[in-house]
Amino acid sequence: MISPVYFWLIVMIIFVIFELATMGLTSIWFALGALVALAVAAVGGPLWLQIIVFALVGLLTLFCVRNLAVTFFNQNRVKTNADGLIGRKGIVTEAISNIHATGQVTVAGQEWTARSVEEGVIYEEGAMVVIREIRGVKLIVEKE
Repeated sequence: MISPVYFWLIVMIIFVIFELATMGLTSIWFALGALVALAVAAVGGPLWLQIIVFALVGLLTLFCVRNLAVTFFNQNRVKTNADGLIGRKGIVTEAISNIHATGQVTVAGQEWTARSVEEGVIYEEGAMVVIREIRGVKLIVEKE
């Protein structure tokens, strides 16, 4: 039978490898839990305590620290491509009507098919709009 210390060491290594493969900041917290469980096993703690410590440390750090870590690592993230359009202003180059499935907007020199946030509203050519979201290849806009 494998020693509990070696078992937790193997579990920790597996979670670290999985984290390196995915970079999702999810499994690293369970690797930390396995490290603490390894310490409990090294001092002779019972198996039930090792499992509880592993689960508690993994889940607590996942739910408490992950959001802070994701925010910290993504603070310098630059929006690119379509993500960068949300919140920007555009000009209607073809009247936008959801009912007639028409509409086109120019944003930063690019032509996009557009639809209104509100169903019954028509935006005439030349109106300024703000991009609220992107669905497929269509901008969802509302009047500025």
